[in-house]
Amino acid sequence: MNWLLVIAGAVLGAPLRYLTDRAVQSRHDTAFPWGTFAVNVSGCTVLGFLGGAAAAGAIGSHLLLLLGTGLCGALTTYSTFSYETLRLAEDGARLQAAVNAVGSVAAGLGAAFAGVAVAQALWT
Repeated sequence: MNWLLVIAGAVLGAPLRYLTDRAVQSRHDTAFPWGTFAVNVSGCTVLGFLGGAAAAGAIGSHLLLLLGTGLCGALTTYSTFSYETLRLAEDGARLQAAVNAVGSVAAGLGAAFAGVAVAQALWT
């Protein structure tokens, strides 16, 4: 039964990732992968919030599987982040590649911590 929750979340997360990526990227006239950056940071925020809520006992394991593993797992994309960073470097945009790598990790961690902090503020 748990795998059905993961699938259901992924069914929502994958198209949400694609549509968000395209919407964000279409607003920027640059090679920098703003769309992927946006979905990854957003997903880190949501997952941090869900993790904090679960730790506080505010949500159960089924909702965590549906939204955390399924939705966030399909929404965020480490492989695309890696590929786009590699493409920037290969195309000679080494500074942008470095900014993407460092910025994505730093922003993702910061977003996850912020999500947990919000959940803790709400439920503790």
